[in-house]
Parts: sequence; C-alpha cells; structure tokens
Amino acid sequence: MTDLGSGSEGRDDSGNLIPLGEARRARTKLPITFDRRELDQILRVYGRMVAAGEWRDYAIDHLDDRAVFSVYRRASEVPLFRIVKDPSLARKQGAYSVVAVTGAILKRGHELPRVLAVFDKKLRLVGT
Repeated sequence: MTDLGSGSEGRDDSGNLIPLGEARRARTKLPITFDRRELDQILRVYGRMVAAGEWRDYAIDHLDDRAVFSVYRRASEVPLFRIVKDPSLARKQGAYSVVAVTGAILKRGHELPRVLAVFDKKLRLVGT
C-alpha cells in the first residue's frame, strides 16, 4: 500500500509558529501613509498657497502612528502648518487635523477637504 501523506510525519514545525499577538504587531509596523486621493487634495492647496507666495517648501513624514505633511515658508525654518493623518483618532475626533506652528489644532475632522478648508481665503467686503 502506498503512503499518500505529505512526508512531514514526525517533523516538528512548532518552531515556525508565531504567537498571534506578535503577528498582529508585526503586521501593524507598516508606516501610516497618505493615499493618492489625499495627496492630490493636499497638493492642490499647497500649489495654491505657493502661487500666492505664502508657502515655499514641504516635507512628508510617514511614521508608525501617523502621517504628516509639513509646510514651510523657508526650508530652514520650523513648519508653519502640519497636516496630520492619525488613524487612531478616526472614530473619535477624526483622523485629519491641521496644526499651527504653536501646536494649536486649527481644525480636526473625519473628511480631509473640510479640514483643508481652514486654508481657504474668506472674501471680505471692502468699504469705498
């Protein structure tokens, strides 16, 4: 009679097993990133502000717990604003926020376009 087994009888594969908690931690080690749609919306605002002469440089950081798009007036300065994506806050205040140079949160929300609206210029009535 022919043995139809896989040939692994008697072999101990328990050394290849990873505890579930460790596997989940390993899976979450990927950095948080902005997707293409989010970057398109952010870069649209950035381009408008560059054209207005207010911003000149930017940096993108993809960290373990959040993604940050920082905007600068000059490359050698601290960022004027930081656009932050923090998925851990998605069910609470919202994953997106705009943070000023002072650390104050100017706007926070669940939808990026509404958060980026903080950079929209408001029309004012000019007296004649």
